[in-house]
Amino acid sequence: MAHGGGNKAIIAALSANLGIAVTKFIAFLLTQSSSMLAESVHSVADSGNQVLLLLGGRRARRAADEEHPFGYGRERYMYAFIVSIVLFSLGGLFALYEAWHKFSDPHPIESWQWVPIVVLLAAIIMEGFSFRTAIVEANHTRGKQGWVSYIRTAKAPELPVVLLEDFGALVGLVLALFGVSMTLVTHDGRWDAVGSAAIGVLLVLIAIVLAVETKSLLLGESATRKDVDAIRGALVGPGVPSVIHLRTLHLGPEELLVAAKIEVPAASTAEDVAVAIDAAEQRVRAAVPIARVIYLEPDLRHALATS
Repeated sequence: MAHGGGNKAIIAALSANLGIAVTKFIAFLLTQSSSMLAESVHSVADSGNQVLLLLGGRRARRAADEEHPFGYGRERYMYAFIVSIVLFSLGGLFALYEAWHKFSDPHPIESWQWVPIVVLLAAIIMEGFSFRTAIVEANHTRGKQGWVSYIRTAKAPELPVVLLEDFGALVGLVLALFGVSMTLVTHDGRWDAVGSAAIGVLLVLIAIVLAVETKSLLLGESATRKDVDAIRGALVGPGVPSVIHLRTLHLGPEELLVAAKIEVPAASTAEDVAVAIDAAEQRVRAAVPIARVIYLEPDLRHALATS
């Protein structure tokens, strides 16, 4: 994923959520609706998450140094993991607490009854625009993958995070609209609590999905099968009859470490081996441009078999 595309989606989501958070909170102050308060906190949490993603992207661009010789690319994964924690604690758990509180003391919406409906409908339009932006940007890199596969296999965390957040926000708004509408129709505040509880469960589930996927990236994932096959094919060439074994690791979304043991002919001189390794590295970088750190170890097939 091009980092600029991720930033565009993040900024669109941040702009929408800041405006939505303010209007939702004003609606809560006017109506004391539990669903509106849960949605207000949800939007505040989303806004904070988008700031974290932008910060992570900026810090990940720092140059490598002596303490971090492979750079800071994986810092983007760490910030994405923090986002999942914020979404779980600040968004999901607060919504569940507010639902419990409203069940304990249910009361209908008695004033400014039209405000939450208007605010929620406006929020759905703004979130829809943000979600559409994220979809357009994701389509640039998604290829023929389905959405579930894209979210599970994407190496850049920003777009999958924004996609899940925006999807959760849209579903949460519909749930809030349901809870508020039923409260207005029945004059029973427990429906408002039901809407808040549904929002909390939704956010907790999304946070768990984000945590699982970003944890895998933090632990270190290999290149995609397509890139591994391309690297293996590029390594073989003049002076390199075959690849004995190959390992890859993402140092960041757009930087790949390649380590391989390659076969060289038994009669090769040191100069022959050096030339073959240089040529193999050039072929790999041409085939997979994100393969920026490459370590190749020459070996002999028969020596390996008898060792």
